[in-house]
Amino acid sequence: MVEHTAEREMPREDRLITEEPLEIRVRAGALDARRAWVTMRTPGHDFELAAGWLVNEGLAAPGAIAQVAYCTDADLAPEQEFNVVTVTLTGDADLPHRHVAASAGSSACGVCGKDSIAEALATRTAKTWSGARPSADVVRRLPEALRERQTLFRTTGGVHAAGLAGADGALQVVREDVGRHNAVDKVVGARVLAGEQPSAACLVLSGRVGFELVQKAAASGIGSIVAVGAPTSLAARLAGEAGIDLWGFTSPGRTVRYG
Repeated sequence: MVEHTAEREMPREDRLITEEPLEIRVRAGALDARRAWVTMRTPGHDFELAAGWLVNEGLAAPGAIAQVAYCTDADLAPEQEFNVVTVTLTGDADLPHRHVAASAGSSACGVCGKDSIAEALATRTAKTWSGARPSADVVRRLPEALRERQTLFRTTGGVHAAGLAGADGALQVVREDVGRHNAVDKVVGARVLAGEQPSAACLVLSGRVGFELVQKAAASGIGSIVAVGAPTSLAARLAGEAGIDLWGFTSPGRTVRYG
């Protein structure tokens, strides 16, 4: 690559974040594995991504995931070997039509339209958070604590991050991904695959807050969302109805609480 400044042009090496597709398949009961979603993601923590996505979409309860494995179909090309994940669920499950018919997309997913909030709340697999939540003083410290653990961002500048934290501000798990939604699914999936509930006092985000991110937090029983950027109007409405504390524009010197 060549870096251009006002004074000169300088050839140099650079590191780019990897972006590849991941196909998530679901197997339940006697049914064969079926494609549920395809997302563009940063390779790594793929099993967590698949598990977290299923929980956050309301397709599986945390305890219903029996196994996650890379697909071993003989017809897969070598470059696809680690880009297809199969999740086996306990018992029977039936994928809603929107996941069977529209099974390919970006790293963003969710519902839209005038019934968005009602539909999002209907996918919840966890109760509203009833524990302690971070104070404003703790909230202002969280983005910097998250940034200290963003190793991929430091080397590439091309990824989002999400983290789960306790009310005291201690980060429990942090994940990075080219897709902000994937980063959230990964932190939730990390808890699920560790045999723990995905609910937590706080979800910390490195960017803005869209509707789908609040939807995922509501589905997993998150108590608060702390973001560096702004929320959208629909995100703020859903957070209010879901009982989630929503903080935006967060820095060491300032944060804004919505609702």
